[in-house]
Amino acid sequence: MTTPKQNPMAWKYCGDQIKRWREQAGVTREELCKASCYDYESVRSMEAGRRKPSLKLLTVADELCNARGMLLGAVDYLKPEKFSPYSQSYTHAEREAIAIQVYTALLIPGLLQTEEYARELIGNTYPPLDDETVASRVSGRMQRQERLRNSPTTLFGFVINEAAFRAVVGNKGVMKRQLEHLLEVGRLRNVSVQVLPLNRAAYAALDGPMILLETPEHEQFAYVEGQKTGILYADVAQVNTLSQRHGMIRTQALSIEESKALIREMAEEL
Repeated sequence: MTTPKQNPMAWKYCGDQIKRWREQAGVTREELCKASCYDYESVRSMEAGRRKPSLKLLTVADELCNARGMLLGAVDYLKPEKFSPYSQSYTHAEREAIAIQVYTALLIPGLLQTEEYARELIGNTYPPLDDETVASRVSGRMQRQERLRNSPTTLFGFVINEAAFRAVVGNKGVMKRQLEHLLEVGRLRNVSVQVLPLNRAAYAALDGPMILLETPEHEQFAYVEGQKTGILYADVAQVNTLSQRHGMIRTQALSIEESKALIREMAEEL
C-alpha cells in the first residue's frame, strides 16, 4: 500500500493563518480570490495546506486583512529545505566536525563539487524537483564548502574512486572544470585528495560511499548514504567496522602527489 504524501507542516500552519486573518478581517474567500487573481479551489487548497501558499497570496492577504506584515513573516518558513530530509542529521554533524574522512565511489564528493556539477546532479534527480528546490539545494551544497577555507584547522580527507572521474556528469567541459577545481582545492593545507585506481581497488570499496566524522569532544560518527536513504551511525561497533573498511580503502589509494598527477592527466584528456 502506498503511503500518502505528507505536506510540510509549514504549509498547513501558514494556510491556517491566512484563513484566520481573513475571517477575523471579515474578508470572504471569494474576495481574496478576486484580489489575488487565483481561482477559488487554489485559495482553498492553500488555506488547507494541501498546496504551498504563494508569495503573491501572502502579499495580497496581508494587505487585504491589514495583517501589517504578520502574514509575510511566514515567507522564510516556506522556502525549500537546503538538504534532503534523510541527510539533515549528517549535515548538522558535519558543521561541528573537526575531522572529516570521505570515500566516494561514483560521484565527486559534495564538499568538492563545482556549482555546475552540483546543479547538473540535483537538477536531474528523479522524481524531478521544482526550480526553487533545486536552487536551494545547490546553494546549501555551496555553503557547506565554505568550511574548507574558513576552518583551516578542520581536517578534510577525500578518497575518490577513479570511476567518479570517468563518469561524465553534464558534459566534458563540466568535468574538466570539476577536475581543475579538485586540483585547486587540493592545495589547501587542511585538504587531501587521493584517487583509488580502478585496477587496485579493495573489495570493500565496491560496497559504496562512507564518511567518518570526529567531533570537538572526539566522538566518532560514520555516515552511509544510498538511494534516498542516509544513516548516521554512533554505535561504536558500526563506526569501528566502517573505519576499518575506510582504512583498507585508503591503503590502496594513490599518494596525494600521484593523485594530483592522475587528476591533471584526466583533465587534459577531456
